[in-house]
Amino acid sequence: MCEHILFLTGQLAEKPLLRVLERMDLPGRTWSVRQLGVKVAALMTVDMIRRRLTDPGGVDRIIIPGRCRGDLDELSRHFGIPVERGPEELKDLPRYFGLEGPVPDLSHYDVRIFAEIVDAPCRSVEGILEEAAAMRSEGADVIDLGCLPDSRFPHLDASVRALKDAGYRVSVDSMQPEELLAGGRAGADFLLSLDEENLWIAAEVTSIPVLVPHRPGDLASLERAMARMDAEGRPYIADPILDPIHFGFADSLVRYHRLRETHPQASIMMGVGNLTELTEADTAGINALLMGLISELGITNILTTRVSPHCRSAIREADLARRIMSWARREGSLPKLIDPGLTALHERRPFPYDAEEIRELAAAVRDPNFRIQVSAEGIHLYNRDGLMTFDDPFDFYLHLGVEQDGGHAFYLGVELARAQIALQLGKGYVQDQPLRWGCVLPPPAPMSSAGTEAVGPTRQPKRTRS
Repeated sequence: MCEHILFLTGQLAEKPLLRVLERMDLPGRTWSVRQLGVKVAALMTVDMIRRRLTDPGGVDRIIIPGRCRGDLDELSRHFGIPVERGPEELKDLPRYFGLEGPVPDLSHYDVRIFAEIVDAPCRSVEGILEEAAAMRSEGADVIDLGCLPDSRFPHLDASVRALKDAGYRVSVDSMQPEELLAGGRAGADFLLSLDEENLWIAAEVTSIPVLVPHRPGDLASLERAMARMDAEGRPYIADPILDPIHFGFADSLVRYHRLRETHPQASIMMGVGNLTELTEADTAGINALLMGLISELGITNILTTRVSPHCRSAIREADLARRIMSWARREGSLPKLIDPGLTALHERRPFPYDAEEIRELAAAVRDPNFRIQVSAEGIHLYNRDGLMTFDDPFDFYLHLGVEQDGGHAFYLGVELARAQIALQLGKGYVQDQPLRWGCVLPPPAPMSSAGTEAVGPTRQPKRTRS
């Protein structure tokens, strides 16, 4: 049975939508387009769609523009058929329908993230719980309590118990046997880190030990500790230790490779913080590369931190990277065209419309409101009075006639500054929306589903030239 899809759109997007749909091959589907009498498609709301679409006309599914907000479940109930939100850019419709490969399912992963609170002894129990909640919201699976060599941790026992009572998995990271024992007896799930000299601690508690070499780079001592645990039938995680760049980094990668070759079934950990924290570079790319290596080697645990300000989003990055790499491995594909969240500074396709397409859109505008778009040719600003293109927001100012309109001047200054950043970095720009910075920023709070018509570009002050 052939499915019929109704696409809803606005006046300016109608022709571009038709062009995209006419080029698409949708076997088993037919389609039609309904323009709802609003200039900008993003201005459509749930209430407006319900009022203006009085008769869908026997369709099986309705797709609304990706920038429309509101409760689609409400619309689905109203019309009695599924109502879906399409992609934000029309040119992404083929991918939306799976014509450029399957839509990635990033719900699966096989790497567990240990997130370390490095200064746990200096925090109260309440502060530790607060930090744990933030880390879990970013993707942490295990909260690691980092002990400090020269600081007492008298509330270690209470901290572990409080975390466990709140439903967290917990690890204790210390070089002191008494702290490891206290953490284990309080119910910690994991202990970091034991070696062949203090492996007796593992016999005193039920915590799973993370085993490390007795001396830096001594893989043989790690393997001896692993053999003892294997002989006792006890679970463990092995960590050959990732060293910082110029302090054994390349050799440490070789150790991980050798350990996986000789112990194909072993559970292995990599402490990625030695690279992210100790390399002054944006961490999204570092996490992506490391997680690719982790995926290839079948490493299933990482220890990460976000101490340095440049590592503030390291947990979110690791969470997304593990999902991307898991999908790519299952599909036998490159980790590309899966999710853009790790491309914070640049985007794969920043300028979906070229200058000629923007000129065509500008020619259809009949009102005084300014629209702003960005292409490889520059920043384009247009309304019914014409189209201007510059690279620098200052070049627009003398042509706008907003010297006496403070609100409008402020608005255009903000939007043109965003557009300039997008042009300079190669990022997507959408008027009235903040620039997208991938997973390095927390996800925005959900928008209200009330569906008023004062959404999106209506924030723009209107200006009519005399």
